[in-house]
Amino acid sequence: MENSTQTQEFKEIVEAVNNRIHFKGKLIEHSIEGFERIIEVVDDSVGLRGIIAIHNTTLGPAVGGIRMYPYSSFEEALTDVLRLSEGMTFKSGVAQTGTGGGKSVIIGDPKKIKTPQLLRSFGAAINALGGTYIGAEDSGMRLSDLGILRERTRFLVGIPHPRSSGDPSPFTVFGGLMGIKAAAKQVWGSSSLKGKRIAIQGLGAVGLRLAEVLFWEGARLVVTDVDRNLVDTAVKSFKAEAVEPHEIFGVACDIFAPCALGGILNPETIPQLKCRAVAGLANNQLLTPGDGEALFKKGILYAPDYVINSGGLYQVCVELEKGGYDPTLARDRIATLYSLLTEIFELSAEKKLPTHEIANEICHRNLTQLVGKRTEPIIFHH
Repeated sequence: MENSTQTQEFKEIVEAVNNRIHFKGKLIEHSIEGFERIIEVVDDSVGLRGIIAIHNTTLGPAVGGIRMYPYSSFEEALTDVLRLSEGMTFKSGVAQTGTGGGKSVIIGDPKKIKTPQLLRSFGAAINALGGTYIGAEDSGMRLSDLGILRERTRFLVGIPHPRSSGDPSPFTVFGGLMGIKAAAKQVWGSSSLKGKRIAIQGLGAVGLRLAEVLFWEGARLVVTDVDRNLVDTAVKSFKAEAVEPHEIFGVACDIFAPCALGGILNPETIPQLKCRAVAGLANNQLLTPGDGEALFKKGILYAPDYVINSGGLYQVCVELEKGGYDPTLARDRIATLYSLLTEIFELSAEKKLPTHEIANEICHRNLTQLVGKRTEPIIFHH
């Protein structure tokens, strides 16, 4: 009885706190076909302008990262957040995490305009949506920034807190390793990566970690990044071969692993590829669906990006469950990406369809048949 009373008191405290958190700027609704909600966030008092995009909540509340980037215009930011939020619907739908697709962006250079006041204001904007959107770390944001956002909203995952999951990048990389092994098994009949030549584009938080785990798997690495210091680290630590950013597409390799920006698989780059498989951790790798068809016709096995890079999503969603965050449970769920991607590869070969179309079919099936729909309420243990 005492625990029940304490739980009720906690709920009342949370409700009281939420009622005191008011977003002081403007939340401007935009209607865009195919999206549930598009909210423009404006708070001139702190120099804030951003967008929260909720694409689909059929299977559960939208979960997606908060990205901060110096977009050249509102239209450019809108295009990015729409694309990313839709991608999260596909990622969540295939992963069956009981969540939907959403994303948010803050317009501006994080090195110049990011302040605690701006972050608190954006946190209040997220809070105003009542949990239909749950934010996480993304480009231009740090775990410490999420700690500031948390001062104004509890609707966050992957924050710096003992009862949260923290940095998702190691789990994203583990999922990537499972996907690369599955691709190797499909192409060469063995999941071993020993001696395989793997070209990594982008050495950020995820790309550099991937380079490390592939090194320990015995792979031979070719790397590139716009940051020469990161390239030098990979060369020194993992005996990687360095090439210029524009040269990475034409590198003769077994597997090409894009880990930088999206849209890099396109009519200009695909003809340059000299690999048997593309399996990387960047979001939205295909510029258009037709580029997935082009890879298929060229005989290059493609690991659909929103499947192979879903490890971080699996991880943060574990912290929302009744029992709280358990890294072992997160690891074991991410390990199933090997069998999931194997199924996609085999169906692609059987149906003679590109792998991204097979993954899309699985997502649409899950959405229409409510496979993986959340049945228990979300709990924010932090």
